[in-house]
Amino acid sequence: MFEKKRTDNGLTMMVSPMRHMSSVSLGIWIGVGGRYEPAEVSGISHLIEHMLFKGTNTRDAKALKESVEGVGGSFNGFTSDEVTCYMVKVPSRYTGLGMEILSDMVLDPKFDGGDLAKEKFVVCEEIKMYRDQPSEHVLDLLNGIMWPDNPLGRPLTGTIATVKSIDLDKLWAFKKGNYHPANIAIVATGDVDMGVIRKYMPSGFSAMKKKDRKKVKRPVVRSTGPVVRFSADDAQQVHIAMGFYATAKDMRERFAIKILNVILGGNMSSRLFEELREKNGLCYDISSSYKRHSDVGELQIHAGVDTRKASRALDAITGEIKKMKDLGITPDELERAKRYTKGQFELAMEATSSRMLWLGDRLMVHGEVPQVKEVLANIDHVTEEDVLRASRHVFDRRAVRLAVVGNVQEKERRVMKRGVNGL
Repeated sequence: MFEKKRTDNGLTMMVSPMRHMSSVSLGIWIGVGGRYEPAEVSGISHLIEHMLFKGTNTRDAKALKESVEGVGGSFNGFTSDEVTCYMVKVPSRYTGLGMEILSDMVLDPKFDGGDLAKEKFVVCEEIKMYRDQPSEHVLDLLNGIMWPDNPLGRPLTGTIATVKSIDLDKLWAFKKGNYHPANIAIVATGDVDMGVIRKYMPSGFSAMKKKDRKKVKRPVVRSTGPVVRFSADDAQQVHIAMGFYATAKDMRERFAIKILNVILGGNMSSRLFEELREKNGLCYDISSSYKRHSDVGELQIHAGVDTRKASRALDAITGEIKKMKDLGITPDELERAKRYTKGQFELAMEATSSRMLWLGDRLMVHGEVPQVKEVLANIDHVTEEDVLRASRHVFDRRAVRLAVVGNVQEKERRVMKRGVNGL
């Protein structure tokens, strides 16, 4: 499925040929994100990502966009807790151009003071936008109470104060300290092979000095009782977010949690969707998600509900959790969830872009990349007993976290707190 090579100075190249495709998805991955930032410059990884799109010493922002879009391609970037990625998707005959553009951005950004001032303003507006969206604000609130005193509990965008404090010197220093070969991977998928990537890789990468990768601070998981946080908001809905620690003890439990999540709230045939929306009409949207970091994991449930139905919706959510902990799942649910999980993974592997993103994440965040057949086999090996054990491990009442954003009166707040305490 893939070939991996490492240069003498530590840079990793990974290629997954898909010869039947006519496109190439190419990503330059940097092993740095929000978890590596000192609190006083929180958001700097995200700001650097923005700045790399503002131009290089040979191309301005317009030239970068026109170079890629002028051949029918697209490019983008993102910052997460542990990585930053710059990516293009182009017709395969323009693979060299895609590599040239991304490499120019990473190796030779301009970092102009005027551009920095403009982009800091843009990012501050982005922070305000997320703060004004209850569905986003509730998740930031939840992360803060799940991971206090740890970068995982901070917004990736930083705060308005930290973003405004970042100057060119801080920008350059952070980039130089983290954009080095051992912290960089070039990942390509599609109509491409390792020879093509080596051919077009600029000499600037091999000229970079080798450094050691930094380590993140492992967060403390506190199991001393439920934590509930309310934030007043005049929105017409109440947004509920519940968080549970989901750090798997081994591979078997990790895949059991993945299946558990699908059955609980991972799609429209899940228990939460069926109970809250279809059966009781308590909300328009409800879902759960399972997120793995390099060292810890979390399972989150999110719903937007009518203000008058907030405590009732929370009771329904906790009721489904209790059922899963007490009674487990049925054989039919297990088989459907396995087919869904395998099908979603197989469909993702068909597209050059989603395959590139999966490979890069597995390589840079988790340090290992399994073959597709291994993933499918691990899904098949999950049993009903595995899911029951995982549910009792994850849904620990002593460690539940609840964030609520909306116009919730004090009486209703007390009811919701009791509901969490009774989980």
